[in-house]
Amino acid sequence: MNERTGLTKMKGEPLTLVGNEVKAGDTAPDFAGLNDKLEPVRLSSFKGKVVVLVSVPSVDTPVCDLETKRFNQEAGKLGNDVVILTLSMDLPFAQARWCAAAGVENVKLLSDHREASFGKAYGVLIKELRLLARTVFVLDRTGTVRYVQYVAEITEEPDYDDVLRAVNKVLER
Repeated sequence: MNERTGLTKMKGEPLTLVGNEVKAGDTAPDFAGLNDKLEPVRLSSFKGKVVVLVSVPSVDTPVCDLETKRFNQEAGKLGNDVVILTLSMDLPFAQARWCAAAGVENVKLLSDHREASFGKAYGVLIKELRLLARTVFVLDRTGTVRYVQYVAEITEEPDYDDVLRAVNKVLER
């Protein structure tokens, strides 16, 4: 398994990402995350949709909380052609509790805790923490990666405006 450093840090300390780097223009690797019923949900089940893959370290942290709520608001405005999947290593039960408490209904949360299927396939599994790096991938309707954002400091939020521009660009195609 490939290891890369220098793409993300935690409080200034470099972290090691495990897995192959996925770049714009690549075919999005398929993966399976678990929903709140412990059922596997495959990326391939969203073929034909514009998919935004958002990975966060844990929804139980302040920055991830803010980020997931913000993407939930944006998902409500983007229409039925766009699916936002937020992935973390949190257990599915914890994700469901958090969603209920936060009123998050427009974003689908998936747990990568069991096999790190997403983390390894997209090269965003943090070796030192066994958490996912804060990243965003935008996929077009054919499953091609059109946009990638690695947040350099995982204690900071992503550039939402840049992500939304990328989503709108893909929708215009």
